[in-house]
Amino acid sequence: MSDKALNRRNFLSQTMALTGAGILAPSFTFGSTPDPIKPKGESSMTVFKNVRMETGFVRDEIEVIATTTALFSMVVENGKITEILPNSSDPSAIDAKGFLMLPAMKDMHIHLDKTYYGGPWKARESKFRTVKELIEHEKVVIPTLLPHSTERAEKLIQLLQSKGTDYARSHVNIEPTSQLDSLKNLQKALENKKDSFGAELVAFPQHGIYYSGSQDLMREAAQMDIDYIGGVDPFSLDGQIEKTMDFTVQLALDYNKGLDIHLHESGESGLKTVQYLIAKVNENPVLKGKTYLSHCFVMGALDEKTLRTTCEALAQADIGITTTVPIGYNVMPIPTMLDHGIRVMSGTDCVTDHWQPFGTGSMLDKAKNMAELYRYNHEYGLSRCLGIGTKGITPLDKKGNQVWPKVGDEASFNLLDASCSAEAVARLSPVMQLYHYGKLVFENEHC
Repeated sequence: MSDKALNRRNFLSQTMALTGAGILAPSFTFGSTPDPIKPKGESSMTVFKNVRMETGFVRDEIEVIATTTALFSMVVENGKITEILPNSSDPSAIDAKGFLMLPAMKDMHIHLDKTYYGGPWKARESKFRTVKELIEHEKVVIPTLLPHSTERAEKLIQLLQSKGTDYARSHVNIEPTSQLDSLKNLQKALENKKDSFGAELVAFPQHGIYYSGSQDLMREAAQMDIDYIGGVDPFSLDGQIEKTMDFTVQLALDYNKGLDIHLHESGESGLKTVQYLIAKVNENPVLKGKTYLSHCFVMGALDEKTLRTTCEALAQADIGITTTVPIGYNVMPIPTMLDHGIRVMSGTDCVTDHWQPFGTGSMLDKAKNMAELYRYNHEYGLSRCLGIGTKGITPLDKKGNQVWPKVGDEASFNLLDASCSAEAVARLSPVMQLYHYGKLVFENEHC
């Protein structure tokens, strides 16, 4: 059976009839960053028992119909899994109580630096409709957020941890209103949480590079322990694609950073921005594998031929897509992008702020959105959707071979009240415990 994804326009109408795993399933090669996430510290040896791990798929003549699991014991030392053994009755071992072990979630697009979370409830004000209108509104809002931003970032991190996330890529405002204070305040929060949460930072010119005159601030930020140079809608904000993108790319090259560009534009300018970025990355191969487009709504607005050509070019340039799996916009062609080998990751974006109030902080929620949107309501498809919330790590590969956890893996994992990955995604099963490099950093009160 073909592993090809159905095209975007007829996908939803056909999937109800096509329930075979091989027919419905794209390659599901989700994104990962080029450098491994490093542990912040060491932990002493810990032994677990009654850990439920996935061991394989059960198939009938047509499709995967179930997932098999078994109980194991596991040894963790210095933040790594050092042994996986037959289950033990050792009374001194930590009892995982038969909860399902899944990878820790990775939120690869969020704004930890500006949030209402932890403060009074406030919904978005609907009178601000365009990006430029919201930027002008943000100039008023940001000074009210900055005095609380470190504390609220820490509370937001705690929310993410309660949903099973131990790592995030956070965009952080760099513009004349915040100057460098949003970055400094967030760095304080991350320092306070360094033993339980990891992060990489994107210097994000939310108000446009030239529209707000943020060039010098961005140069300063590039020297302040950040990982990516960000950008946003060069045409609609700055009125020019080439000049803005040239500045952004050169800044990344000058300071050996990656790129992560917000692109909301879905018309001709959106496609031209994608094409220009592809050309710049091909000119500078050092940026391959460390360049991302966030949102990139234009992908959901392309005709089939243009979509296919664009996907091929993105894959060749090794440019990833980070999506929030949006509902209510153009349907993002995630299956098609995956089928072409594009690294696709996800994030919760704004949990609650002046842009939108709907975020739950849950990457499982994003996996469920993906399953619902593309009707991956079968065992195989649900299990594959987990990868969009874990940077591609799933317990079983697409053939049902056990690939995680393995001895030597980072001991960052969740224990969930679920029988398998498919149930966890479909039912948003509760996280009972989250471990970050072997350290317990969240425990459900019902555990």
